[in-house]
Amino acid sequence: MSPRRSYDQYCSAARALDAVGDRWTLLIVRELLAGPRRYTDLHADLPGVSTDVLASRLKDMERDGLTTRRRLPPPGAAYVYELTVRGRALLPVLQALGEWGAGELGERRPTDALRAHWFALPLLRCLAGETGLVEVRLEEGDFHLYAGAADRPVYGDGPAPEEPDARLALDAATCAAVARGELGLADAVRDGRAEVTGDGALAKALREA
Repeated sequence: MSPRRSYDQYCSAARALDAVGDRWTLLIVRELLAGPRRYTDLHADLPGVSTDVLASRLKDMERDGLTTRRRLPPPGAAYVYELTVRGRALLPVLQALGEWGAGELGERRPTDALRAHWFALPLLRCLAGETGLVEVRLEEGDFHLYAGAADRPVYGDGPAPEEPDARLALDAATCAAVARGELGLADAVRDGRAEVTGDGALAKALREA
C-alpha cells in the first residue's frame, strides 16, 4: 500500500482533502451510502473507474478509517465494503457538494452514464425535515430513500424492502430538473410532473406541501 500523499498544510480543509481528495473517493462514498456493497457492484456503478484504481482507493479508505471490509456468511461468502461512522459523516459534505454543483449539470450529454440511484441525494435534500421511507420509481429503475434516518443506509437500489411511507413516480427529466435546482419537489407534485401515492404522513406532507 502506497503511503498517503499529503498537502502538508496545518489546515483542516487540507487534512480532509488528504483523505478524500483523490479522484473517485467521494463517488465511492456515494455508492456506499446505500449500505454494504460488493466490489463487483461498486465497479458496475462507477463506470469509468479501472479495477486497479478502485482497489487502490478502497484500500486507502480502509486505512484512513472511512470503510471496513467484512465477509458475508454463507451462502453469500463474498466480501463487502461498508462505511464507518467517520465515512458516513461525509453525507452532508456530498450533499453540499451536489448542491454547489447543481448548476453544472446542464442537459445530459450523450457520453454521460446514469444510474437511477444517483438522484437519491438530490431528492433526499428536498426531503430535509421529513422522516420516512420513500420508494422512487423512474424509467431508469427504482430505488428507495430513508429520509431522516440516522441508523440506516441513506438509500438502496430497487423497490422498498417494506411498505414505504410514500411512493414517488416521476421521469428522469423531472428528477434532473429537481437535481439542478430548477424545480422544487413540491412544485413538481403540484404541477403533476411527480405523482405521490401512499397513506402515510410523509405521502400526505408531499401532496400538501
